[in-house]
Amino acid sequence: QIQLVQSGGGSVQSGGALRLSCSGFGFTYDQYPLAWFRQTPGKECQGVASIYPDGTTMYADSVKGRFTISRDNAGRRIYLQMNDLKPEDTAMYYCAAAAWLIYSLNAADFNYWGQGTQVTVSS
Repeated sequence: QIQLVQSGGGSVQSGGALRLSCSGFGFTYDQYPLAWFRQTPGKECQGVASIYPDGTTMYADSVKGRFTISRDNAGRRIYLQMNDLKPEDTAMYYCAAAAWLIYSLNAADFNYWGQGTQVTVSS
């Protein structure tokens, strides 16, 4: 059974930093596209960043230069380092894995999801 278990998140003031992590179980971790998404009430799930088996990364324009996605295949984890956080980054953040190789930040392309973790940025 494929599972993604998240940790990290919390509350921070504008300009601060947080790191999210996501551990994967039940699949060959280093062969799957992995990503971070976020969602606020009443809005669509937004792709934040994704990382691929070949090391390619993709970022939403709104987080480029501030967020960094990375993976530790030995530790079966991905991370999202979030720097210079802004109030508009406030959301529930989810990690996700795709069942096939697709370069995408579209939530519909990802099949397995973590439980979510709240990030709140105050001004």
